[in-house]
Amino acid sequence: MTRQNFTSGSSFESTIGYSRAVRHGDMVFVSGTTGYDYASMTISDDVIEQAEQAMRNIGAALTEAGAAFEDVVFVRYIFPRREDFEPCWPVFQSYLGDVGPAATMMVAGLFEEDMRLEIEVVARITP
Repeated sequence: MTRQNFTSGSSFESTIGYSRAVRHGDMVFVSGTTGYDYASMTISDDVIEQAEQAMRNIGAALTEAGAAFEDVVFVRYIFPRREDFEPCWPVFQSYLGDVGPAATMMVAGLFEEDMRLEIEVVARITP
């Protein structure tokens, strides 16, 4: 099996030493992804806008690795404030509602105060 690493261009990846996504065989692992717009390295104050941006970032990583949201088998949502989770449900439903991956939501602190959520996914590419 070959391993491929993919970057989004986020400064966090090079500074900390990780990849946005790793494809190993038919598996794709997308790192915890926040609502940063990586082109401008800006982040909205609004949790729903952050959720949308995070899902766009994840979608871009999946595409680069040869996968799609339809291939997602697991998602982990991390929120510093549990009350921010429910307002984001429509966003998550729009990207993953038809897929129905296994999922976990955790409440935990994130690296920067501006980050209102972090999402990681695992996908399995099927022929």
